[in-house]
Amino acid sequence: MKTMWNFSGTRALVAGAGGIGTVVTQALADAGADVVVLDRDTEQLAKLSRTRTAEGFGAVNGLTADLTSADACRDAVAAAAELLGGIDVFVHAVGANDRRPVLETPDEVWERIVAINLSSGFWLGRAVGALMVPNGYGRIVYLSSVSGLLAHRDHAPYAATKGGINQLMRVMAREWASSGVTVNAVAPGYTETDLTRAYLAEPGMRASMEALVPSGRLGRPDDLVGPALFLASAEAAFVTGQVLYADGGRTLV
Repeated sequence: MKTMWNFSGTRALVAGAGGIGTVVTQALADAGADVVVLDRDTEQLAKLSRTRTAEGFGAVNGLTADLTSADACRDAVAAAAELLGGIDVFVHAVGANDRRPVLETPDEVWERIVAINLSSGFWLGRAVGALMVPNGYGRIVYLSSVSGLLAHRDHAPYAATKGGINQLMRVMAREWASSGVTVNAVAPGYTETDLTRAYLAEPGMRASMEALVPSGRLGRPDDLVGPALFLASAEAAFVTGQVLYADGGRTLV
């Protein structure tokens, strides 16, 4: 189904095919963009893949990639740019969490989450920026989190990486603004995805989490589509370096 947005002729790259990445990919394609989506999950990529339709819906091509190394990220961006003929929009929707206290967090957990959440954002963003800056146009959107601002227990690596994403995108925004490239972030509140399903299933957890949100409910992936597509659109040309909190008011309390 078509959205209110028109991305006809837009070439978009989305990193992360699950949860929020899925709905953003579908929304961009429904709005006319041709999309390449990166993930290591070949089955999920196959579910998202489709050809451009006569009705104007864009094509979606999946590329299998493990985004935890600089070389793999560079190669993935190069392959996506070749498929699309360039990149106008980049959405970073890659994320992992491991809930445990700081004193119980082993080195390998820290290193894995930093690589997935933050390092991939730097490596992919740098490679995409190298294409957008000379071209004089680009929209980069990172999926951050309220955890980048709030001090949630048992979230040390996740919170640190999301805070890092916020600062990374601000520096990119500062450096690339004069080249017509905007860099922003959408920060969801607690959202029902595969990443949170098991945690929310614990006794009493859903009710306790909902009680923290003035809107009275948890977020859904669809709640992130409007904010992400706005920041990815031509209409957001004068918005850069911003974190847009889509959290039902969670950061107000």
